[in-house]
Amino acid sequence: MDMRFLMKQAQQMQAKLAETQANLRIEGTAGGELVKVTLNGSKELMGLSIAKDAMDPEDPSMLEDLLLAAFRDATTKVDEAMKKQMGGMGAGLNLPGLGL
Repeated sequence: MDMRFLMKQAQQMQAKLAETQANLRIEGTAGGELVKVTLNGSKELMGLSIAKDAMDPEDPSMLEDLLLAAFRDATTKVDEAMKKQMGGMGAGLNLPGLGL
């Protein structure tokens, strides 16, 4: 195997991964869309929307639970989208540890 070729392919994969992470936007919701969380491919928070109905001054834990659920929904969707978009990149390389 040509190491320079493998290094070039690895660099291309790394660049594509970074681009995909930066450009991806995934929304997670909870409570029938009372709370919406938008993450990028690196799971960084890009947006947050909370409906008035989600805010109960007598029960702040409800809003906390909705936020956590929306974030978990979004992170699961990010994982699925990244796996789908990046899944074929490692094909043919057969390098251990790539997980692609």
